[in-house]
Amino acid sequence: MTEDGLTFAAILLRSAEGLQGENHVKRNTVEVIALGLFASALALGAARQARAQDSKNPYPSMAPLEQYLMDRNAEITLARTAAPPSVSNDATVMVLGKQGYEIAVEGKNGFVCLVERAWNGPFEGDPGFWNPKNRGPDCYNPPAARTVLPIILMRAKFALAGQSKDEIRQSMKAAIEKKELPESEPGAMAYMLSKQGYLNDRCGNCSPHLMFYVPVKDAHTWGAAPLGTDAPVLLATHFNGAPEPVTEFLVPVSEWSDGTPADDHAH
Repeated sequence: MTEDGLTFAAILLRSAEGLQGENHVKRNTVEVIALGLFASALALGAARQARAQDSKNPYPSMAPLEQYLMDRNAEITLARTAAPPSVSNDATVMVLGKQGYEIAVEGKNGFVCLVERAWNGPFEGDPGFWNPKNRGPDCYNPPAARTVLPIILMRAKFALAGQSKDEIRQSMKAAIEKKELPESEPGAMAYMLSKQGYLNDRCGNCSPHLMFYVPVKDAHTWGAAPLGTDAPVLLATHFNGAPEPVTEFLVPVSEWSDGTPADDHAH
């Protein structure tokens, strides 16, 4: 429509130039029509370009805060679905408030469960960084609660303070340089087995998996493959020195936290 409209408008304008004398009114009419076609074609082209840009970056900035918040009891329930009841029933549960995460339930086994939001994704190449639909239930074991959870809490604090994606990255980088985050501990892992989660627009709840955390220097020792492959160990796209100094490996499992079998779609 855009190219055809421009071509037809050009033909009309050339035709109008040939109309003289008694055809003056007709010439003006043709020119008006041609200019209208030009404007319509240009407007359609701009709209198409805008739609293409929106599809590549559907969440360009943070949505209103209310879209990221949940009912407190619903969030507690969702957070517990991250791990089997034998783990999550006695875990500490945190929920997202207007200033950041806060403890909603005190646990007694050292695990911490919460629902992550999209801003924990990679700073580069992630169109869903500000996706307000994202709900990622996680349950961290004690070593991960001490060393990885502080990253999650700090990112949330910066996001809720109104920082842009680039500002969050710079703030995280500065915190790492000032050694405000703890170093990795051996044995750090987390459960992400919730059937009710929503991790991204591509695969929804994706697939249940375990996560293991190691220092960045150990990233290649597991023979991990990129996300979306059928490898038994996958490399997460966030953290991994950009800037957080920890690498996350994903190991897909066959069941959700409620014991039901997982579908075949990959994370």
